[in-house]
Amino acid sequence: MAGTTHPTASHSKLTVAEPYLIQQDCAAYTPEQHGVWRELVNRRMPQLKEHACQEYLAGFEQIGLQADSIPDLAKVNARLEPLTGWNATPVSGFLPPDAFFEMLAARRFPTTTYIRGRESMEYTPEPDIFHDVLGHVPMHAHPVFADFLEHYGKVCATVMGDKDKLERMGRLFWFTVEFGVIRQDGGIKLYGSGLISSHGEARYVIEGGPEIRDFNLEQVLEQEFKVSEMQKVLYAVESFDQIYEAAKEAEARLCR
Repeated sequence: MAGTTHPTASHSKLTVAEPYLIQQDCAAYTPEQHGVWRELVNRRMPQLKEHACQEYLAGFEQIGLQADSIPDLAKVNARLEPLTGWNATPVSGFLPPDAFFEMLAARRFPTTTYIRGRESMEYTPEPDIFHDVLGHVPMHAHPVFADFLEHYGKVCATVMGDKDKLERMGRLFWFTVEFGVIRQDGGIKLYGSGLISSHGEARYVIEGGPEIRDFNLEQVLEQEFKVSEMQKVLYAVESFDQIYEAAKEAEARLCR
């Protein structure tokens, strides 16, 4: 059932992902790096307070994110784990797919500790702690979204050997976790990390740039996208139960 909590799930033993795990050295961040975090967060929050979904904003408060300093992941996890069993786990950078899915299935979100430089404030092609924590982690405090993401990881781990099935599951991730929107309070609200962490991407959606379709799993699994350009089509859900059920339906379709 969606919405259950698994407070010990994040302690599952990792094998494939283990070589990529690191320790966050909070003392190593410079005042300049904390300043980049502060500038990024303060630029995003006015827009997010108006246009992010209720669940994201609640999660931001629940996990104790602060605008003035780069988050200490141990402190974030001390607040996050009792809620849903999820853990923002420090990693060295990009993970291969099998390691990434293993971590999701164990309720451990691979989180980079690097923060972008001031020359990359608008966009960085590499994951950084701003995108990973501000963009993703608040949603992990929501029980139904947390269940969805774990189940997604388990399904992807099951279809690892089939390139076509994995590509289709990648589209589900893209149009939910990265570029998801939800109908809420009479309008379109943001929850995908690519929208949460990017002022330009979010503004494009808010100003009516993409076509917003009702979420349809069959369409999503076939919807191609380009990482390098603004999204032409997005899929709006009515609730997060909808994406949890979509993950189970995708499993039924692709794993039989």
